[in-house]
Amino acid sequence: MTNISGDHVKVHFRMDIDEDGWPPASVESLWAVDLSDGTVRLDNTPWFVRGVASGDIITVELDDEGVLWAGDTVQPSQNCTIRLIVLKDQGSAAARQSVLKAFHSLGTTGEGIERYGMVALDVPPEADLQRIRKLLEHGEAKEWWHREEGCVTAAWRTTVTG
Repeated sequence: MTNISGDHVKVHFRMDIDEDGWPPASVESLWAVDLSDGTVRLDNTPWFVRGVASGDIITVELDDEGVLWAGDTVQPSQNCTIRLIVLKDQGSAAARQSVLKAFHSLGTTGEGIERYGMVALDVPPEADLQRIRKLLEHGEAKEWWHREEGCVTAAWRTTVTG
């Protein structure tokens, strides 16, 4: 995420909670850059919202209380959003940081959140998608984490092994 400036706004996304109570909220707000034409460019990686990634341009609508609500994606960024629940060391800060470091070396950015022992990865199209997928699968097999593909691209889907 870039530095928050006067062009940044909070955009709210409604989410459906499944029978297991996930995600843990019915609304997530993300930072975005206001493009002043009824659209915004998302400027951080979603923790829970599915189907969007950092850099996507989406429509927004202002409600009567001044809250910006997300609409449709009008221009996908080609970034992927991959989320991990870190199991190693109960998702400790050190474990989350080591996960971020390992994926950063393959071209991703991301951040961790203590409350859920999670890491959210922003995977740009120029990252080493094949090696990222192999590391994700290896970590799942070793029970280092559980993975959720929050938003993936056609290029990501071509990396499927087996």
